[in-house]
Amino acid sequence: SDSGSDSEDSSLSDSELQEAFAKGALKPGLNVVLEERPKRRNDTDGLKQCLAEFRQQLAWVERLDVTLGPVADPVSQNASTSDAVDPENDFQREMSFYRQAQAAVLEALPRLRKLQVPTRRPDDYFAEMAKSDQQMQKIRQKLKSKQEAMERSEKAKQLRAMRKYGKKVQVEVLQRRQKEKKNMLNAVKKYQKGLSDKLDFLDEEQTSSQGNKKGNASQRTKKGPNAKRRYKNQKFGFGGKKKGSKWNTKESFNDVSSFQSKVAHNKGPGKGGRGGKGGKKALNKRPGKRARQKMKNRAR
Repeated sequence: SDSGSDSEDSSLSDSELQEAFAKGALKPGLNVVLEERPKRRNDTDGLKQCLAEFRQQLAWVERLDVTLGPVADPVSQNASTSDAVDPENDFQREMSFYRQAQAAVLEALPRLRKLQVPTRRPDDYFAEMAKSDQQMQKIRQKLKSKQEAMERSEKAKQLRAMRKYGKKVQVEVLQRRQKEKKNMLNAVKKYQKGLSDKLDFLDEEQTSSQGNKKGNASQRTKKGPNAKRRYKNQKFGFGGKKKGSKWNTKESFNDVSSFQSKVAHNKGPGKGGRGGKGGKKALNKRPGKRARQKMKNRAR
């Protein structure tokens, strides 16, 4: 209410001031006289004259100006006018710009080719980049780091999926075992109560064990020496008993046909007797290992 009264008072005071200014009752120095604003006008003739002064009569190849409407829409088969485009719709507005530029390209390229003006950059053209090599190297490093991070995340996802699958398989195996155990206990309880006269799981175990035995027997029959062993047996024979092959038997102990006293008592030429080459040293010489073994065998 107070603000409304203030506005009314101010409006009344303004009207009174205007009346006083119109009557000339106001003294100079207290007010500032505002000049009347110039009226706006559309001077078409002056604008055309300025345009004629700016315009230069040059060839089109020097100007390269093309004024066309948008190209026909391939879907609706008609050119979209400016009235049909909603300015608030970003997609329609950008598409109208794109079609208008496309129409200009379709009009200008044949004219340039007719005038023999090259429109493609040569293969050996070298242009300085807007960004420096250091900046591009940083961008490459950043892109590479992003790619590596994506690869690591993909690997982590695969590992998590594999773990989940492994846990799922493990749970399924445990559930199957528990189910088999439960069925076996139920079958045993029924058998004990007399509700069933046979145990199916025992028959299955017997058949499986018999199958395993048959398989093992067939493996044993098929198993034999390898190729290397067969080659050595063919070349050297099967040999014979090695351990204890030098032990005396009753027959070898009684067989003295190969015994030579001269050789046994060192009485051969150049070895036996006092006048021989050996002398007392030969008599005092300790018998060898084989002679000691023979002496032990005879003592037995």
